[in-house]
Amino acid sequence: MDLTALTISEAAAAMQRAEFTAASYADALLAHGAKLARLNAFIHHDPAQVRAAARAADERRASGATLGPLHGVPLALKDNLDTAGVVTTAGTPALRTHRPARNAPVVQRLLDAGAVLFGKASLHELAYGITNHNAAFGAVRNPYDTSRIPGGSSGGVGAAVGARIVPGGIGSDTGGSVRIPAALCGIVGFRPTTGRWSQSGIVPISHTRDTAGPMARSVADCALLDRVVTGSTELPAAALKGLRLGVPRGHFWDHLDSEVAALMASTLRLLKEHGALLVDVDIPDVARLDNDAGFPIALYETIVDLDAYLAEHGSALRFADVVAQVASPDVKGLLQSLLGEAAIPAPAYRQALDVLRPQLQAAYADAFQRHDVSALVFPTTPLPAAPIGQDETVMLNGQSVPTFPTFIRNCSPGSVAGIPGISVPAALTRGGLPVGLELDAPQGADARLLAIARAVEAVLPKTPPPAL
Repeated sequence: MDLTALTISEAAAAMQRAEFTAASYADALLAHGAKLARLNAFIHHDPAQVRAAARAADERRASGATLGPLHGVPLALKDNLDTAGVVTTAGTPALRTHRPARNAPVVQRLLDAGAVLFGKASLHELAYGITNHNAAFGAVRNPYDTSRIPGGSSGGVGAAVGARIVPGGIGSDTGGSVRIPAALCGIVGFRPTTGRWSQSGIVPISHTRDTAGPMARSVADCALLDRVVTGSTELPAAALKGLRLGVPRGHFWDHLDSEVAALMASTLRLLKEHGALLVDVDIPDVARLDNDAGFPIALYETIVDLDAYLAEHGSALRFADVVAQVASPDVKGLLQSLLGEAAIPAPAYRQALDVLRPQLQAAYADAFQRHDVSALVFPTTPLPAAPIGQDETVMLNGQSVPTFPTFIRNCSPGSVAGIPGISVPAALTRGGLPVGLELDAPQGADARLLAIARAVEAVLPKTPPPAL
């Protein structure tokens, strides 16, 4: 049996049935991960700690103790989630020795359910980017083409799960940072409704926009992780036949890479062939409201929220101290500007938070209600994974376009509105690069969205593992 091929649910169930031990499972994943160290997926990884935690899981089973739903399952955690006694660097030099005293509530829920910490996964520095080209800890490489980015900012988790080093993990998403690497690494990434998952104990960007979220190789596994963290129950399965899915033409479907556009058109035809009712949907002013609300909120809150996080942990550092040590040029330039004349004024922040964001939320709510659709469907990213090093600009259909806004274009509006979204693998390009399909649902409809995503996943072609 190839243990690296197992999903979270399969591995946990097999270990509970004593088909193999947690120790042997950990050993298989550790051996596989050692062969793939060139992906640079982890900032902190201690095989001895992994083996000790796996042996402890086996001892619990041998003692007859009640086993949790994640019994013995190693998970990758993005290195901005607090882990007691284990470094939480947020991918930046100033926090290289930062060891929180407590686990983040999300982390504690996973460990209480029996999960094993496999390692702290790399991220774009301070989670401020989508390439995962981190100048402090090195670039993470895409398992489907090691010359290309895995996406970010949760690119370490994306690469580790896509490469079968671990069956799943937890990232964080402010404007697409779970869904983008999921799409580019051929896995599933789920952004819950903002506030559904606790954001305590996670190095922040924006309390209005941030959320942690699961990344795995199946929708069922993401749903399992969501239930462990939230204590929710699963809804009955959804059926595609007769399901009304909105296709938000315009912003979400324009200016796509030509091959992505063709693959997405085929995906829509496949959904229609299986009984889905595709409805053209308009979300007026979505691009303007996203831009005018999203960036002022994130850029204003990042100073306040990071200072509060550092103070809560008893650190003498403050935002300016952290920025002074930032290694990645793209992140340093942006964050330094917030300390000068480019800082977001309080009135602009209040306008974005109190007026523009509610307008965006209302536009989404109206679109779902007026068109009577259960979810929106669109390409997660307008193009496949770009070559490593194209941090400022990337080529799209022969034109040079800005990297960051291009890759977040489709994910960002839902993030700002705070609605749930999930990316599922849809296809591979001729060059073998994964392409993701995103589904977004109304605020609070997380369980329904997961059920719909499972139905969509069931009819899409299965993404093969990378040929590493």
